[in-house]
Amino acid sequence: MVRKLAAVAGTPEPLEPSVGWGVLHLFCRLPGPGDRPVDSAAVLAADEQARKHGNQVVAAAILGHKADVCLMVLGPDLWQLRRFQTAVQHAGLQPVASYVSLTELSEYSGGIPDDMKQARLFPQLPPDGKPAFCFYPMSKRRAADHNWYALDFDSRKALMYGHGAVGRTFHGRILQLITGSTGLDDWEWGVTLFGVHPDDLKECVYQMRFDEASAHYAEFGPFYTGMVADLADVLAGFDGTTAAAAGGSQA
Repeated sequence: MVRKLAAVAGTPEPLEPSVGWGVLHLFCRLPGPGDRPVDSAAVLAADEQARKHGNQVVAAAILGHKADVCLMVLGPDLWQLRRFQTAVQHAGLQPVASYVSLTELSEYSGGIPDDMKQARLFPQLPPDGKPAFCFYPMSKRRAADHNWYALDFDSRKALMYGHGAVGRTFHGRILQLITGSTGLDDWEWGVTLFGVHPDDLKECVYQMRFDEASAHYAEFGPFYTGMVADLADVLAGFDGTTAAAAGGSQA
């Protein structure tokens, strides 16, 4: 009886969104001097296992002191995302920050083509030719003079259409994925940007902050910036080995 219960407890039923995928950003730090080094082979095995279960994994080397690597994993089952997190922790990458969200369709997206809906709910990442990476969380402001949630739907929709028009001027230079996190994490949305050049990221965020929807109603969290590459190449950059020695490139 005990064995049967243990087996059931070890294989919980999948927990899936009704629409879209779960998204987990893990921002991890390398072990310090004297600590057990990262087991690159184990991290690559976790990546392979995640992909076998229908997930996508995006790896980015992070610049600055906030983290060393970002592992962004997307998929339908939240239990699979948790297993990936456990595996990379056991391999020696220790999360120092994280973000949990879901792919979603905006409430203002009525009438957009089906292919755009599919791209937002089930994105194919990372995009080709856009190795510059940035992630930040955001929420809409609730200040006394500018309260987003006190506006009526038509006013909010008009502001978001104007906001989107600015974003579309960066077509080809930026791919943006906005995921919803209201009730799931500390902010309301997570924004992941992939750019051709790092200054594309800078210019996109700068220009969009002048839009009324951002200038009056947006609050931004911390930014994480880096470079997207195959996981093996990111790991090789940490331990000085070659990608082949780390286990080969993961397409």
